Amino acid sequence: MKRLNLQRWLALAVTTAVVHFAPAAQACATCFGKSDSKLAEGMNWGIFTLLGFILSVLIGISAFFIFIARRAATHQTNVRQSQ
Repeated sequence: MKRLNLQRWLALAVTTAVVHFAPAAQACATCFGKSDSKLAEGMNWGIFTLLGFILSVLIGISAFFIFIARRAATHQTNVRQSQ
């Protein structure tokens, strides 16, 4: 049991040392709050690009279902007129 406690403390100490002393382990400019950096600007453009793709797919799916609904309504009208 004492060995497990020692391992936990050692793991905590190593993790703390890595986070505090390694610059690569620190937050990026976007997460840290420097929103005027090129990294933040690039990430924002990436987010907007992905939102654009998602929006275009959703619009395409909606247009397909509207097309199907209109076609079904036209088909029902044609069937009723022919009877």
